[in-house]
Amino acid sequence: MWYFVSPEIVFGEGALDALDEIEGERALVVTDAALLELGLVARVTDHLARAGLVVRVFDRVEPDPSVQTVRDGAAVAREFEPDWIVGVGGGSPMDAAKAIWVLYERPDLEPAEINPFVPLGLRQKARLITVPTTSGTGAEVTWGIVLTDTDEQRKMGIGNRECVADIAIVDPAMTAGMPPQLTADTGLDALAHAVEGYTCSWHTDLTDGLCMHAVRLIFAYLPRAVADGDDAEARERMHNAATCAGLGFGNAMASLAHAMGHTLGAVFHAPHGRAVGLFLPYTIEFMAREAPDRFAELAAVIDCPPAGAREAEQAARMLARRIRELCREIGSPTSVRDLGIERADYETQLEKLVEDAFNDTQILTAVRSPSDEELHRLFRYAYDGKPVDF
Repeated sequence: MWYFVSPEIVFGEGALDALDEIEGERALVVTDAALLELGLVARVTDHLARAGLVVRVFDRVEPDPSVQTVRDGAAVAREFEPDWIVGVGGGSPMDAAKAIWVLYERPDLEPAEINPFVPLGLRQKARLITVPTTSGTGAEVTWGIVLTDTDEQRKMGIGNRECVADIAIVDPAMTAGMPPQLTADTGLDALAHAVEGYTCSWHTDLTDGLCMHAVRLIFAYLPRAVADGDDAEARERMHNAATCAGLGFGNAMASLAHAMGHTLGAVFHAPHGRAVGLFLPYTIEFMAREAPDRFAELAAVIDCPPAGAREAEQAARMLARRIRELCREIGSPTSVRDLGIERADYETQLEKLVEDAFNDTQILTAVRSPSDEELHRLFRYAYDGKPVDF
């Protein structure tokens, strides 16, 4: 038995206008200081004010939000008593909003206790709205939450199906002006979601089409969005692609590239999308030796015809090459060395990287499970930019 969970999604030009119809008394907006300064938060709060809500803003969310930050936000929520919590931003503010919402409704829980197996009983005090300002994380439509344990320097994946937003507002106007590097990083995050959602062992008929179409859209529109931030069509199609990929992998799972990317981001503070996008072609090559077929299907979507005696594996490896070409086209690194991480520092942390990747939930659905030795080799190959041959 499987579940498919989704919020109500309002998307396209003018989607923010739907906030004018929200019924309630108080809304706590969870965001970060940069978005507040850029005026993007004001676009949301203006609509909420038109709906007659009293609004308070919690703008202390940092990249890779910490457990302490969400505890602080929950304390604000308990004092303000909102009936709507509104996450505005990329994955960090939206994940923080979900966690703050849970701790507001369930002050008896620690963040680490939020899991898929324990009923939470949410929506007794408030409901959740998500408004993405980047086109990548898919957090607007997923129920997973990623927080950072700053004491242990690791990312913690938590969540429950109840944590999905009630309403997701996917308005491409909120991404206007995104700088090229952020556009590239978040776009690669969406690509990793789509590829891994399609190829992980928990994929389903309901998620396959969303993931496959997201791959098609991202290859077509991400280079345009990076090259010209004012390309309205590219912005809208990338925003839609990110949400499709979020629905796809959020109802299936991510996989090995996310497990490796999470650990690199926690230890070396590499941006999430850049890290998972970097590892994606290496993990495809690793899995192609034993389970190439679904990767080959995605290769066909982006017009990579199979060739040679072992057609499926060669097509899968061609997909990996095309992803590296896309990374180079949009100015994104294709090796860990390109991130500026010194080899000595990397080797010093390698045991932790491997251990934390094995402990990451996303590794569970890899169609080829690496051994300890193989995961060490994968991290080293990715550092050197060497295509995987084992």
